[in-house]
Amino acid sequence: MAKYKLSPERLKELQDELTYLKTTREKEVAEQLKEARSFGDLSENSEYDEAQKERDKLYAHIGELEDILSNYVVIDYEDVEEGEAEGDYVRLYSTVTLLDKEFNEELTYRIVGSQEADPMKGAVSEDAPLGKALLGRSAGDNIMVDAPAGPVEYKILKVER
Repeated sequence: MAKYKLSPERLKELQDELTYLKTTREKEVAEQLKEARSFGDLSENSEYDEAQKERDKLYAHIGELEDILSNYVVIDYEDVEEGEAEGDYVRLYSTVTLLDKEFNEELTYRIVGSQEADPMKGAVSEDAPLGKALLGRSAGDNIMVDAPAGPVEYKILKVER
């Protein structure tokens, strides 16, 4: 079973990034290593150590991307399952407007797969506590989310696709 849920756009971004890393970036790092080796004694060569660290980071990131790209399923947010009315309930790629009951503040989030999460831009992972609490719920529902600072209560004002 696929571990990662990706939109078609995110899939393309990851594929493009992997291609860049395996072609252009890998050659750049190899050149850095070659240049650093030319500075002589490797035991006291900080440039060589840095180039090795950069190479290790590159290969680790390539490994992460290859894992994602070998264990994903594409979720097209434009597809609404048959028989469902748009905006009925919160699901992947829904946009949800909430009322923070403590501060009487409206907040809007989009529920996305874990590889697309960016809370600073309002994209919350379905695996995050808020995402989990919202999935399957409808406008008018009250939810409680366990946050690091303690439980937070929200009311779902609106659900959109």
